[in-house]
Amino acid sequence: MMIDIAKNLHLVRQNIPDTVCLVAISKFHPIEMVEQAYADGQRVFGESHEQELSKKVEALPRDIQWHFIGHLQTNKVKAIVPYIAMIETVDSWKLLCEIDKQAAKIDRIVNVLLELHIAEEESKYGFTLDSCRSMLADESWKNLKHVHLSGLMMMASNVDDINLIRTEMMLASDFFDEIKATYFADDDSFKERSWGMSHDYQIAIECHSTMVRVGSAIFGPRVY
Repeated sequence: MMIDIAKNLHLVRQNIPDTVCLVAISKFHPIEMVEQAYADGQRVFGESHEQELSKKVEALPRDIQWHFIGHLQTNKVKAIVPYIAMIETVDSWKLLCEIDKQAAKIDRIVNVLLELHIAEEESKYGFTLDSCRSMLADESWKNLKHVHLSGLMMMASNVDDINLIRTEMMLASDFFDEIKATYFADDDSFKERSWGMSHDYQIAIECHSTMVRVGSAIFGPRVY
């Protein structure tokens, strides 16, 4: 089945205000499909595996902004730090420190999002709200000079219950407001609320998301 990526992108963009960044999730999709989305003006793409990402970085235009949106192991950080625009899935203090360490070696500052674990599903990663509060309250993160905390990321429960999805996203949004006021009131670049995927991005926008991660609604089913 042929996927009309330009048409799909147009349909998704119609539902997204200009204030929201569309991250096209290209993981498990071939380079040719990324090229089609690029030709239609898309510049921000999300990948979740270091090896697949590195191949695409080499093959595709240099002005693409690559977001890492999968669970990131510390031993993979060194490989992606030279070219990643944002790491959306920082789920531990250890990982944050490793990103800072590797970015310092090449004199880069890497934008990161702190991943929250709000959904009850065990497959999800991330800080609990309390563990995130504790890390920020310790303030050791202020000594890290090669990472920039740009906001928060979360994944809502993968369910059909719209009310549950909305409740989880609003919890993340309220938490963003809390830590923004407490730690980042003077940092205009701490601004990203990354929640919402193909099945729930319109709910996410209602819940103050500034960045939605849309894959299958653009590229169709994944090619494993």
